Formats: sequence, C-alpha cells, structure tokens
Amino acid sequence: MTTNIAYQRIKRELKEVCKSDEGCKWSIHLEPINDTCTQLSGMISGPPDTPYEGGKYNLEIVIPDTYPFNPPKVKFLTKIWHPNISSVTGAICLDILKTQWAAAMTLRTVLLSLQALLAAAEPDDPQDAVVAKQYKESFKTFTLTAKHWNNVYAGSPYKVPECDEKVRRLIDMGVEENVARVALSSCSWNLEKATETIFS
Repeated sequence: MTTNIAYQRIKRELKEVCKSDEGCKWSIHLEPINDTCTQLSGMISGPPDTPYEGGKYNLEIVIPDTYPFNPPKVKFLTKIWHPNISSVTGAICLDILKTQWAAAMTLRTVLLSLQALLAAAEPDDPQDAVVAKQYKESFKTFTLTAKHWNNVYAGSPYKVPECDEKVRRLIDMGVEENVARVALSSCSWNLEKATETIFS
C-alpha cells in the first residue's frame, strides 16, 4: 500500500504529465490503472528522425511503496528492437531506473528519459545482446529491423516491404509469424540462416 505522501505526489505528477507540453501533444501519456496509483499505464511516442518515429510505445509502470526514494519499475509492453530494451521481455537498461535515481526525479523525467534513450542508444551497456551486436556491426540492418518492428508492433505508418516479404515467406513454410520475425531479425534478414535456425 502506498503511503499518503506517495499517493499525493503521484497524483501531482500525473497532472504534471497531462499539463506538460509533451503531454498536450500526446508525445507522452500517463494514467492510473488502480485507485491507489501504484500501477500506471504509460505511453511514449517514438522520437522524430529515429527508426521509432510514428510509433506509440506502451509501458507498464509499477510504483514501489518507497517512492519517491526508490525508482518506479518500468517495462515496455510494446515490442521494440533496441539495444537497451529486451526484445523478449521489454525490460529496460537505463541508469535512472536503477542506481542513478534521485528522489527529485518525477514520472515525467522517466518518460522523457525513455524517449531520449530511443533517440540515443547505449550499445555498450545493452539489455539485449543480439540487438546491440547488430547495432554495432551493421547499423543499416539494425535501422531496417527497428523500423519494421516499429511498423508491426507500434503502429508506425512506415512499412519495410523487404522485411514483410521475408516474414511472409517463412509463414508460407508454416512458421508462426512472431517466430519468423524474431529469427529473421536475429539473423540480419538472411532468409537461409533464419530458416536453418528455426528448423535445426
């Protein structure tokens, strides 16, 4: 159960997000899931000029009893291809959600920091080693993959036809869509390699 102080503070922070410039433009959004405000639903828009542009990313935010002295627990519910976010679980590697949290930070800080992370990945401190490797070895392939996931999972209007085509070819072989996408993404869209991975 959150203390009354924490509850009042969270309510104040929810208002802050709604009234902020970013909140008004629907670039970030936050709403409570339960009456005590310990579980929140968050949303951030993919920043412009990134592979995540045009996408909307939903977040699960759990506020601990010790808030604001400890950070909220946040994870991505929308699948994303990013070195610092697990493509499987949505877990995030971001210092302010761990050791660099300060009681003066707010939920708006968290949402804006996650948006900034989408614009500037830290591949040397990865949460997802496969994505980080691709980011460092073939940035072009990484960008293509991130754009494809952004279109499929986060609703961005920017399609990547060559990726769609390869996913379709594996589906035609009887492979489940998500399995096909993950295999192709992990194998840098090498159809032969992805097929081997799935059927080996």
